Amino acid sequence: MKLSMNLPVFEYDVRGLLMAFYPGEEITTGEDAAGKGISVLYGTGDPVPCRISFFSPGGREDAEVLLDLADRSRAKTDLKRVLYGILSRDTGKQLPWGTLTGIRPTKIPMAMLREGKTDPEILAHMEETLLVSPEKAELALQIAKRELQLLDRIDYEDGISLYIGIPFCPTTCLYCSFTSYPISRYEALLPEYLSALKKEIRWAGSRFRGKKLNTIYFGGGTPTTLPAPLMDELLREVEDTFDLTGLLEWTVEAGRPDSVTEEKFRVLRDHPVSRISINPQTMHQRTLDLIGRRHTVEDVKRAYAEARSLGFDNINMDLILGLPGEGAKDVEDTMREIVRLAPDNVTVHSLAVKRAARLNIMKDAYQGYTMDTTDDVMRMCASYLREINEAPYYLYRQKNMAGNLENTGFARPGTEGFYNILIMEEVQTIVALGAGATTKRVQGDLITRAENVKNVDIYIQNIDEMLRRKEQLFS
Repeated sequence: MKLSMNLPVFEYDVRGLLMAFYPGEEITTGEDAAGKGISVLYGTGDPVPCRISFFSPGGREDAEVLLDLADRSRAKTDLKRVLYGILSRDTGKQLPWGTLTGIRPTKIPMAMLREGKTDPEILAHMEETLLVSPEKAELALQIAKRELQLLDRIDYEDGISLYIGIPFCPTTCLYCSFTSYPISRYEALLPEYLSALKKEIRWAGSRFRGKKLNTIYFGGGTPTTLPAPLMDELLREVEDTFDLTGLLEWTVEAGRPDSVTEEKFRVLRDHPVSRISINPQTMHQRTLDLIGRRHTVEDVKRAYAEARSLGFDNINMDLILGLPGEGAKDVEDTMREIVRLAPDNVTVHSLAVKRAARLNIMKDAYQGYTMDTTDDVMRMCASYLREINEAPYYLYRQKNMAGNLENTGFARPGTEGFYNILIMEEVQTIVALGAGATTKRVQGDLITRAENVKNVDIYIQNIDEMLRRKEQLFS
């Protein structure tokens, strides 16, 4: 698919819609040629005339739309509606999320709720203006309402959240594009990494003294790849540095069952960690082997049982739909196993293959595997989770998602992950520490960022530069 634009206005959004209608197809920039191509030509004037031309072996379709660029949000919506109609006619598809290509669809109903809009007004806007399916519009609205109730407990002005990144895993999963390195290659550097990380922690504790710390999230990678003594040392550093009296939640991802032991769980229990993740992704051994998880289904059950026996009462599990070779029956088998375990919250992901993932880099090796999912499969997952009293509470989307669907977090009342909502809705400053971590400063509608380098060696060597970046962000 070729894309030709005489101005880069809304290019990101045009590309996003093309990727949604033609998943897996490479989109190149260039003149229209044989095969398929889109041309977007902006004229001059106020409003700006825009001609969209779609070329295919079957012919050509042209459409025009006038764009008021003084209202960029409306102009983008108008352009995408016209383009959506052309692409829908060519493919015969209706996308579940309509023209929405961003990762935070719940922001729209949330903003409208804050403006005092009624449910019918919000649903009409999403369905008629943004072409979202009635089912997805209702899902986004209900999640937005639940999020607003939970966010009432968050202090936006005087509160912050803390993210601490541990960029190590037992192995790198086939689909992973996060900052993550095999722990076996970095064991000798762990003391130095923790020394640099603790320097960041102490800086943050001093810089934000007097702020109310609402949530702490240890992610990665897999934080529990750290040896138990080092994990204890790191948790203690956080506990000694920050005032935790306003803390609503402290999450530690123990996502890989092959990274946890009873000793490590006991370390977590020795500190005020209130929520952990144990992530099977699937309960099929053949798939675990294929995607490089290097643990067994029994390891998942063992880790979960150990955590429960030690008193953890808020356990999350992540699942991925659309894994190579898995169909609806495979997912249903997994859901039966999950319901038997009855974790407190479950995040159901639709597989999204990023450019940096091995599944994309080595895609020729996996061409024989189907990687897709459907709304019916997502509905089936939601139905199983209702059996254990879990309902949707947060949602986000990514590029290249299987079935053009979404990732949805389900939880029993009282076990929702506050940090998950905060990172999606971008309503509170998140101070992020560690290799590859991105700090977000939120000042009303203005969001600014400071990024730490991803490379562990460079992070260690340049920790003072990481601190200067943050100091400049908050100065």
